[in-house]
Amino acid sequence: MVDDLGIGDLGCYGNTTIRTPNIDRLANEGMKLNHHIAASPLCTPSRAAFMTGRYPVRSGMASTGRIGVFIIAAASGGLPTEELTFAKLAKQNGYSTGFIGKWHLGLNCERRDDFCHHPLNHGFDYFYGITMTNLRDCSPHHGTVFCKATEFKFIVPTLVLIILLHFVGLVTVPRMLLQLLALLVTISVIVFALFVFTFPYFNCFLMRNHQIIEQPFAAENLTQKMTNEGINFIQRNRKQPFLLVFSFVQVHTALFASKAFRGKSKHGLYGDAVEEVDWSVGQIINKLDALGISEKTLVYFTSDQGAHLEEISSNGDINGGSNGIFKGGKSTNWEGGIRVPGLLKWKGVIQEGMQSDEPTSNMDIYPTVVSLAGLKVPSDRVIDGQNLMPLLQGKTKRSEHEFLFHYCNSYLNAVRWHPRESNSVWKAFFFTPNFYPSDSDLCLDTHVCFCMGTYVSIHDPPLLFDLSKDPSEKNPLTPATEPQFYSVLDVIQEAVVNHSQTLSDVPNQLSVNNIIWKPWLQPCCSSLTSLCVCAKDQETATSEKDTELE
Repeated sequence: MVDDLGIGDLGCYGNTTIRTPNIDRLANEGMKLNHHIAASPLCTPSRAAFMTGRYPVRSGMASTGRIGVFIIAAASGGLPTEELTFAKLAKQNGYSTGFIGKWHLGLNCERRDDFCHHPLNHGFDYFYGITMTNLRDCSPHHGTVFCKATEFKFIVPTLVLIILLHFVGLVTVPRMLLQLLALLVTISVIVFALFVFTFPYFNCFLMRNHQIIEQPFAAENLTQKMTNEGINFIQRNRKQPFLLVFSFVQVHTALFASKAFRGKSKHGLYGDAVEEVDWSVGQIINKLDALGISEKTLVYFTSDQGAHLEEISSNGDINGGSNGIFKGGKSTNWEGGIRVPGLLKWKGVIQEGMQSDEPTSNMDIYPTVVSLAGLKVPSDRVIDGQNLMPLLQGKTKRSEHEFLFHYCNSYLNAVRWHPRESNSVWKAFFFTPNFYPSDSDLCLDTHVCFCMGTYVSIHDPPLLFDLSKDPSEKNPLTPATEPQFYSVLDVIQEAVVNHSQTLSDVPNQLSVNNIIWKPWLQPCCSSLTSLCVCAKDQETATSEKDTELE
């Protein structure tokens, strides 16, 4: 799973300038899903759905506020322990399970060492990676994401303007109020500066199992190290059943690429990062081939959501990818935000060069993996994913998904309907984000699009598209242009009612209380006074190298 990779970034989906031969090989030697959908357009809820086979609203991993992901490591929210990941089930049936890379599903609950949301508490035997995400703030000289994503940029300048207008005589402010405003500006600036300064030390750390081994982590060679970890995991477990989830930190900003790839692509640092991802995929596939286990290994490749189009640097460099012909991007349920690569390869089982235009979901990996592990999906909860093997093996030409429900945080945003006896794929939007600038597909004023209030426009009747004829969602249908307009909406509304009846109230893991900083939960490999700095991973690597030399 790649982070923020656009479907238009890969050669097998039409890109002609970024080199992705190893990923393209997966498409050529297996099946390419052309209508593969992420269950959410944001990292945390999409990954929760992927791991559990359930819409994130079912596990409480969908926010009711503006912030839809975890951004602080010392927060108490995360994937609930009651959820059964596919790793938990595979492990029960004798599989060795490993997770390499970005988790982003929480860490602790009540103590800094209870690890209640940690990968090892969700069915994985081994973990090497980061529990949060790789924000700009994690890398030096990449700036901060928080100015654009908070109200700080409005409040402080407004207060400063009032003070300046008073001193030039254009307005009169009482002395006490003026002092209060000056104090408020000073405190705000100091608190914000401290937050930005300490953020990488407190939130950007690398772990091996339960131990922090680098804080803050150095990104440049991280993909190289992760690749080695993945290859070593496969080598250790080559003679037994294993499940490996390799979750790239790239190509989320802050962008990075190792020396071997930096400056080599035609698309700047973003292209360099994509090409390094492709190299890593090649290393893993080559390892399976070298060990002679490709014929009994299913490989799945995807992205957690579409490319982040708002990732534009202060000097105008585009740091996000391409969503091809699809509208919008990350944080929206326009196709560009949720239509993701879906490639599956299994030598001798999946016929080479196959493609499918049927709607599928990243939630489908759950029942697929569980079935291949020799188990049945849990019967005590709703599983929204469908087993992909009949489609992959050509036993059926149709997806089992008649309806797919698209949430913007915890709000039902859109519904996709693929009638059983039709090639049409209808999609109805109940609300859409207000873009800025208005003639764009971007939310440049807030860095991501939000799901509520003045940030959206409500549609009654809903906006309706037929994606089989208009995949770019350029022309919403009307009763005048589509005779079935109202009958299609009636079916979709009935599906919404039926779907709503399957939902139950669960604790919201992304509530304000669950995402704020809690000092007693702060992960730290040294001490708070030393800003939690350590480099144990580098020390271990040096020690191992010295041992080899001896």
